[in-house]
Amino acid sequence: MIDDEVLRIVHLVRSPIGGIFRHIADLIVAQSAAGHQVGLVCDSLTGGPFEAARIESLAPHLALGSVRLPIARQIGPSDMRAISRVRDILEPLKPDIVHCHGAKGGAFGRVVGTWLGRSRPVARFYAPHGGSLHYDPKSIAGRFFFQIERALERLTESLVHVSAYEQQTYANVVGRPRCPAIVIRNGLRPDEFEPIEPAEDARDFLYMGMLRDLKGVDVFIEAIAILAQSDRPATAMIVGDGPDEERYRAMVIEKNLGRLVSFQPSTPTREAFRLGRTLVVPSRAESMPYVVLEAIAARLPIVATRVGGIPEIFGPYADELAPPGDPRALAAAMAASAADRNAALAAAESRRRHISSEFSLSEMSSRIESVYRMTIARMRGRG
Repeated sequence: MIDDEVLRIVHLVRSPIGGIFRHIADLIVAQSAAGHQVGLVCDSLTGGPFEAARIESLAPHLALGSVRLPIARQIGPSDMRAISRVRDILEPLKPDIVHCHGAKGGAFGRVVGTWLGRSRPVARFYAPHGGSLHYDPKSIAGRFFFQIERALERLTESLVHVSAYEQQTYANVVGRPRCPAIVIRNGLRPDEFEPIEPAEDARDFLYMGMLRDLKGVDVFIEAIAILAQSDRPATAMIVGDGPDEERYRAMVIEKNLGRLVSFQPSTPTREAFRLGRTLVVPSRAESMPYVVLEAIAARLPIVATRVGGIPEIFGPYADELAPPGDPRALAAAMAASAADRNAALAAAESRRRHISSEFSLSEMSSRIESVYRMTIARMRGRG
């Protein structure tokens, strides 16, 4: 019976960092615990010791193993060699499921899954996690990538979106999909709802995540500079790694913020949360960011922007969100949070209660497994 069958599942992603990899890691652990055989393929050019340690920690859950190989971020000649290597890795694993994540992983996984499916059913699932959907649909690059997304729908059993916002964005910029598409939100473990108290030397504000403009780190620094000119200068900690780190460090020096702003490499989430009294998520674009869910679950006060799936997380509290790309609006929201700590903590508790039943890891993994099984049964002519 397909309902009892142990599935062979391979997750494929280019970049093993940030929320996208948190999502994959959660699925790997849950699927392994459910008795399935799981594998991982990802890029070796991205990340550092922190990411390597995270992948190593998954080893007990990866019956099909993990492989890292060079996968360039931009499209180029090296992609043909990389796709060939992915095919050679996946072929002996005989996967029932190729679950691919992000734009590059999505392309590689569906192409290779199609090749493997010549001799046996292989179900191909694609989770965009934002990815190419962040491109401007009026730009040449946007039109190019959306055409690729459109063509790859023919090699896809189902799109798996992490937010209704992402699903609608896909339909708007790529077109109404010609394959099934579902929304399965990210979820958290029960232990993540334990409150976290800031360290005695915690900074006023914390940013954690990728260091790139899409995440609004430059806007955050501008907001700190605005507060530095007020009667309430604020301290900040920036935690993470990314391509724009050196530019942000230079920006801090240029704005004479060296005594107010510090940097720290990527750190486990709940450890990092103790470094600040309020988390700031100044993103210009998001899909369903884990850091927002995790901070709310930990009862950490949060200032965030009104982008992507963040309003879906905030629900009835969405009117608290700041507009993206606006340092003055962000600074005002940050100042209001810092001005009344008791009110900020009360608001944090209200948000925590709101998401406690809405975003469950067990629900997320269970729904994804159900989609896997229904799809395989259909492909084998049993459903």
